[in-house]
Amino acid sequence: MDWINPAIRISNSDPNPSREQPARDPQSAGPSDASLLDAYSQAIVQVVETVSPAVLSLTSTHPRGGSGSGFLVTPDGFAVTNSHVVDGQSELRALTADGDRLRARVIGDDPATDLAILRVAATDLPYTQLGNSEALRVGQLVIAMGSPLGLESTVSSGIVSALGRSLRGRDGRLIDKVIQHTAPINPGNSGGPLVDSRGRVVGVNTAMIAMAQGLGLAVPASTAEWVLREILTHGRVRRRQLGISGTVTPLPRALVRKLDIVGAHGVEVIDVVPQSPAAAAGLEAGDLIVALADRVVETIDDIHRLLTIAAPEQDVPLTVIRDGELVRVLVPPGRK
Repeated sequence: MDWINPAIRISNSDPNPSREQPARDPQSAGPSDASLLDAYSQAIVQVVETVSPAVLSLTSTHPRGGSGSGFLVTPDGFAVTNSHVVDGQSELRALTADGDRLRARVIGDDPATDLAILRVAATDLPYTQLGNSEALRVGQLVIAMGSPLGLESTVSSGIVSALGRSLRGRDGRLIDKVIQHTAPINPGNSGGPLVDSRGRVVGVNTAMIAMAQGLGLAVPASTAEWVLREILTHGRVRRRQLGISGTVTPLPRALVRKLDIVGAHGVEVIDVVPQSPAAAAGLEAGDLIVALADRVVETIDDIHRLLTIAAPEQDVPLTVIRDGELVRVLVPPGRK
């Protein structure tokens, strides 16, 4: 191959070597860095313009209370925030993006998911909708909005860095399917929305990891939607209760082999609450729970998680080891 000049190339295999062939423009192979950055910037600007009117800055009505963020999900004033932002209060002050100061009454608080539902004293409000957090992918662009350190209407961006994390709630239960992301958040971002590039709320920012950079956690929108529906329908989040106190116990290897058990641990029943679902199922102190709803149980967290996803109005099969044998019982519905 011979080069005549940078603009004209002649190939030995060309049947017409006198034909001029213009060199390819390097930018024609794909979008330039400038155009990509401009598209990225425009996506964020559009999301901010769409969602920010629905974002609230929340402050305590008590002199020593804290602050946080929230966001409206209905035009008649229902809003989502974190349980730790509410912190047991019955009312907060809400500041809108337009500068309106409104009362926000707490109508439901669920420490198990670190979520709470507010009712803002106004109507015809701008609002945003909860999106499908199940469709998130690692590497996807996300935008955090809120009032970190009391600075209202602050926006930061990042990517989803991991999915399926677990975070322990204030009542000791594990919050499942937590979203890990790199959008910088600070105290005061709690309760604010985590939004995708199309302006859909995919999570509720709930925690930052101290001494870490680019590591934020958000409760998924699917959990927020379930909590919102439970509180609006029933006034509280209903959960199936078993009605036992228990402790995690290692299973003897000989027993594991004999009974062909998958797990190496079980939950030993220490006490059974009278008139509870566990009592109705015939559970006894000393029973070793090894399966619930035909899923392996090795910890108390497993029991909490499986009870949450169990069919609400159906008996749930429970497998225990009693006197060296497997015993299967049915636990009737029981909600708190």
